[in-house]
Amino acid sequence: MDFAQAIRTGLNKYATFTGRAQRSEYWYFFLFLMITNIVASVLDSVIFGDIPVLYLIATLALIIPSIAAGVRRLHDTDKSGWWLLLGFIPLVGAIVLIVFFCQRGTVGPNQFGPDPLQASIANAHMARA
Repeated sequence: MDFAQAIRTGLNKYATFTGRAQRSEYWYFFLFLMITNIVASVLDSVIFGDIPVLYLIATLALIIPSIAAGVRRLHDTDKSGWWLLLGFIPLVGAIVLIVFFCQRGTVGPNQFGPDPLQASIANAHMARA
């Protein structure tokens, strides 16, 4: 999955907390979120000074899809989305989540659905034919 596909998937699955997300989908979408926040912050400082209007709008618009992508990524590693609550534990929680998000997803179907990596490989083969 490339950067543009990951953004489309993340936004199309705005509030989809079921299914699985492969690593590239999650990390490209995460990169998109970071770039969006940086651009919003820079524009805020130029246009509004100390008032983070654009940053708040971007954060509010993207908080649900970012949580949904995290839940789907955890599902890919065969973990419940509730593990995302580890993020509330300072430092340790973030480190554990980063490790979980970097792990390879389970091969084949798991309790949360089919393997998204196998589906994308099958789609690539179909496109070539």
